[in-house]
Order: sequence, then C-alpha cells, then structure tokens
Amino acid sequence: MTAIVAAESATVLGREVAGAVLVVGSHGGLIAAYLAASAGARAVVFNDAGVGKDAAGIAGLAYLEGIGTAAAAVAHTSARIGDGADALARGVVSHANLLAAAVGVAPGMGCREAAERLRAAPLAHSPPPPYDEGRHLLQPGAIEVWGLDSIGKVVASDTGCVLVIGSHAALHGGRPDSALPVAARAAVFHDAGVGAGGVSRLPVLAARGIPAGAVDGMTARIGDARSLWSTGVLAHLNAPALARGACPGMAVREFAALTLGFH
Repeated sequence: MTAIVAAESATVLGREVAGAVLVVGSHGGLIAAYLAASAGARAVVFNDAGVGKDAAGIAGLAYLEGIGTAAAAVAHTSARIGDGADALARGVVSHANLLAAAVGVAPGMGCREAAERLRAAPLAHSPPPPYDEGRHLLQPGAIEVWGLDSIGKVVASDTGCVLVIGSHAALHGGRPDSALPVAARAAVFHDAGVGAGGVSRLPVLAARGIPAGAVDGMTARIGDARSLWSTGVLAHLNAPALARGACPGMAVREFAALTLGFH
C-alpha cells in the first residue's frame, strides 16, 4: 500500500518520500513544491501559509498539477506550519488542485482523510521544471545581505551576514534548534499568516542575541526572498530588534540598514 509520510520541511526529505503521499509542514509555495516533486512524492499536502501576497502560499499546487502531481494545502489556522505530523492529525484542507479533487479531496476535509484518498493519485508524468537555486546577494559590502528563498539554503558562510529568508517564522516541529543554523547578524522571515504556528523562531533567536523579524504575509511572497526585500513590511520583531530601534511597519530594507549600522 502507498505510504503516507509526515515531514517537518520540504528542505529535508528522505528516500521514503519517493512514491508516497507526503504531508509536509512547509508552505505550498513554488520552492517547496519543487523540493517535494524532486523527492518523488506521489502527492503532497502543504500548509497554505495564509495564502498571502499573490497567493504565493499555494502557488505550488498549480505547479505540481502541471507535472501530473496531486496536491492540496491545509488551512494555516488548523495546524502548525513546519509540523507535518500536526497537519496530519489536525489539519483541515483549504485548497486542492484538480488532480487532488479527482480522487475526492475537497476543502473542509480532514488532512488524514485527504491523505488516504491521495493514495489513489497517479504518479507524476513529468519531472519538475528547473527552479532557481534560491540564493541571491541582495547587497554587497563588508557585511553582506543575502536573500534565501528557503532556510534550507543557509550555508556556513552566512554567519555574520544579514539574512532575508523566504521561509515561515515558525520552528520546525517546535524544535528550538531549527530556528536558524548560523549566527547571523540579523534575520528576517515571512509570517505565513501567523496561524497556529505563530512566529516562534523570533524568541528563540532573541535568546541567542540575534535581531529578527517577520514580514506581514500580505506584503511579500512567501518563498521569495527578493519579494521580501522589495516590498516586505515588518509586522513582528523580537527584543534585540526592538532594542536596535526597529519597529512594526518598517520596510525590510530599512531594517537591514539599521542592523548594518549598529555596533
């Protein structure tokens, strides 16, 4: 029988995902859809991340439909983003692509029932289209500002840099060690509509002395660091960020400039 696999993030998927129904805590944006398809999932259920600007939180559903993969998303208020097990246990479907609908998945359905129905979905007929590597140098200088479409794109050399990250601001599975793998000078995330997962990375980073914030989900596309940089407006800030003079309503570019100038 086709397996149902729960995972915290599309950035860390094992061989067990190939041919399985994947219930993943990631948002349903393009980069997460690409990673799920690259892992060979038969069908995928994401978190809708509040849908957000340009419906980026569910853009991956149409992307996957294009290669023949059934996909759905649970409401961000029904389960914690970054926690596939919670989605499987408590999630309620909010969106489904045509291939998921064809096997009976519909809004209002519990995630467990949806996952069971997705066992009958066909395998993809095409590999996923290429996706940009997801790392962008937003501002060069003695201290660089890097845009990362996903937290999975963080590398060791990002230590000491200002990071603008397209990922949601919630911990993976509630684990503090998932907040950020490097000691950045400052970090910005997407609030993913806040929802059941909150912005739990921010207090963890505060305890590490890292100024951090999250943009209002309607001001920038989730999974798109350049969108956060261009139009993102901060809605949530931790204590170190506030201590440096940051405030809600501040543009991401202003926040970056503030943290670069602080000694």
